[in-house]
Amino acid sequence: MSVSVWLSLVLVCMLGAMSPGPSLVVMVRHSLAGGRLHGIVAAWAHALGVGLYAVLTLLGLAVILQESPMVFKGIAYAGAAYLAWLGIKSIRANGGVAAKLEKGEKTTLLEAARDGAMISVLNPKLALFFLALFSQFVAIGTDITSRSIIVLTPIIIDGLWYTIVALVLSSSRMLEKLKQRAVLIDRLCGVVLIGLAARVVVAL
Repeated sequence: MSVSVWLSLVLVCMLGAMSPGPSLVVMVRHSLAGGRLHGIVAAWAHALGVGLYAVLTLLGLAVILQESPMVFKGIAYAGAAYLAWLGIKSIRANGGVAAKLEKGEKTTLLEAARDGAMISVLNPKLALFFLALFSQFVAIGTDITSRSIIVLTPIIIDGLWYTIVALVLSSSRMLEKLKQRAVLIDRLCGVVLIGLAARVVVAL
């Protein structure tokens, strides 16, 4: 794989990682409720989920997904249900940012890893992203080295991006400002997550 082709892959992966969506909402919640380490754990669990889609595309399973609407719809509905569940939880402040900050509680690392991984694995947008864009790079790189680079690139970029998000959100100055608006953040996160879930269902 040439450097120019790899840079194109990097650019595509950066755009995919930086686009706002449910993943960003989850990173915000865990960085605030749990702290820096929890945000970073959620970030790299999310990155591994992204890597799963990269591997599936590489193995050609993405083609099966594209040709099996029922399978894709199943993943999409499961993702929508999970988003809605997170949204309702956040609005009710049941384990949300406001509740945990008020009680001095933290989310566990396991919860952070679970939500980070699930929000990527059950996100149908990722499947579309890799089907539409990522697969073209798979066709270019056929040797083991190229394929390893193709899989590792989106994992590393996604993990680094959300690590930066976690570091920024968990800085003492930023955290103090956000703590004062914790209830509002809970409500907004909940509304965004439910809205994203509804959009997935409507689009099917």
